[in-house]
Amino acid sequence: MAAKVNGLEISLAEYQSELAMYQAAKGTELAPEDKKRVLDDLIDQALLAQAAQEKGFTVDEAILQERIKQLADKSGGDQALQTWLATYRYDEQSFQRALARSIGAAWMRDQIAAAVPPTAEQVHARQILLYTAEQADEIYQQLKAGNDFGNLALKYDPLTGGDLGWFPRGYLLDKKVEEAAFSLQPEQFSAVIESPAGFHILQVLERDPQHPLLPDTRLALQTQAVIDWLTQRRSQSQIEITVP
Repeated sequence: MAAKVNGLEISLAEYQSELAMYQAAKGTELAPEDKKRVLDDLIDQALLAQAAQEKGFTVDEAILQERIKQLADKSGGDQALQTWLATYRYDEQSFQRALARSIGAAWMRDQIAAAVPPTAEQVHARQILLYTAEQADEIYQQLKAGNDFGNLALKYDPLTGGDLGWFPRGYLLDKKVEEAAFSLQPEQFSAVIESPAGFHILQVLERDPQHPLLPDTRLALQTQAVIDWLTQRRSQSQIEITVP
């Protein structure tokens, strides 16, 4: 056994098979963090598949055989699939067990992602990004004196004028910048905000309590929703790891 997740065992053989596939894809020896990533992914799959079962989704024999057929067709036929299984030391039982868990996990991921609505409170903002505190303070004083934000933004970003587009909460990497943006009303500008990228001054152009999410934005929120779900689920689960 490599791990046990709420009583469900992940076999050592399956873990080793996943390590072999990961190493083949990477092309080099695996570092300790690579091995942790593989085991974490198996644990995440188990958590998601368990939740799928709780919601009534069952991977029956018909679903399983259809997926095996799809994999065989994709790999070049039944013999090619059998060769692949032998290469990574999967027997039929362990492969079907891993595949069923993967199908359940994928279904649950889709449910979590689908729960992210297509619209959200958003702001349309632009910024002036500077790289020293002194320069940022100088520009901030010019804004306070009445200089036009758009003209100054174009000076430091001639291509886009610092336009950040529309974005919802939870989308920007730096939470201080995001909090500042959502604290502003249209035409207001922020004080100087320091982040790892530099020194920002923001101006909100528009606000909308239910603005349609761009596809890439919604995808990012859906990805984060799955991460947040897994973090919470892990905190509520009994997980025993038995490999170094």
